[in-house]
Amino acid sequence: MNEIVAPALLQRKSKIIEIDAALDHVRDGMTVAIGGFINAAHPMLVVRGLIRRGLKNLTVVGAASAGLELDLLIASGCVAKVAAPYISGEKLAPIGPAFRAAAEAGRLSVYELDEALYYCALRAAAQRVPFNPWKAGVGTSFPKVNPAIKEIDDPISGERILAIPALNIDVAFLHAAVSDRYGNVQHNGHGYGDRAIAAASDLTFVQVEHIVSNEEIKRDPLRTTVAGADGVIRAPFGAHPYSSPGFYREDQQHIREYVAAATTLAKTGDDGAIRAYIAHYVTEPADHVEYLERVGLRRLLSLDEY
Repeated sequence: MNEIVAPALLQRKSKIIEIDAALDHVRDGMTVAIGGFINAAHPMLVVRGLIRRGLKNLTVVGAASAGLELDLLIASGCVAKVAAPYISGEKLAPIGPAFRAAAEAGRLSVYELDEALYYCALRAAAQRVPFNPWKAGVGTSFPKVNPAIKEIDDPISGERILAIPALNIDVAFLHAAVSDRYGNVQHNGHGYGDRAIAAASDLTFVQVEHIVSNEEIKRDPLRTTVAGADGVIRAPFGAHPYSSPGFYREDQQHIREYVAAATTLAKTGDDGAIRAYIAHYVTEPADHVEYLERVGLRRLLSLDEY
């Protein structure tokens, strides 16, 4: 009688990677998404890495309420086209200064859409269809300011509708609270926008404040917002100078420093201040730890959320 040999147990592969391994997937001209919302949960470790690599001609899909992380990428010369309903630092900067200046000067292509159309476009990409129909917006100027949006006849009802093209994303970068080693990510909060971005992307890399055990994730699996990310990056204080819900508030002093430099560039064309900011906080630090050292331990510890 032949002996039956049990197959070897499959080993689950760890998704924990270093920042450079994630950045290696990005090349000039790609479409890259940056998650988060306004002054919170932006993957700033990745943003600084994209700038240090000197990437150019990127199409950047921002969050539904994007913050100044996109403005920094624009000021650094990485972005040719941007798709985001809103780029702002709220009370610290009602509109991104570098974004506004580049758009007004014609150096930046702006893919015009509001938040509803934005999610419609992400849904189309997630469903792997060329467009999604949308009824709201018929009769508005959106098809004029964004010729990619078409007003068509609904083949079922005959009514006029908008066809919203898919926002297909090559690589998405997100920031979240925790993940296990297998890429099962949990946000503090619903993470709705980041989930929509991940679903629309070919690859998704998530930087997190902490790596936790798989058992910890399975204690409350319904909190999992991204299941099986392509890579997970350890990044304590990785959203700085923006907040990471449940960990730290935004560093308003630091954000004001950036806004002042970018505003000088936008209003006068003098790039001395923004170059100095980018050199000090982006290109000169050898790694994330050195960046945090330049920010300062006392500053970081003062950002307690409560």
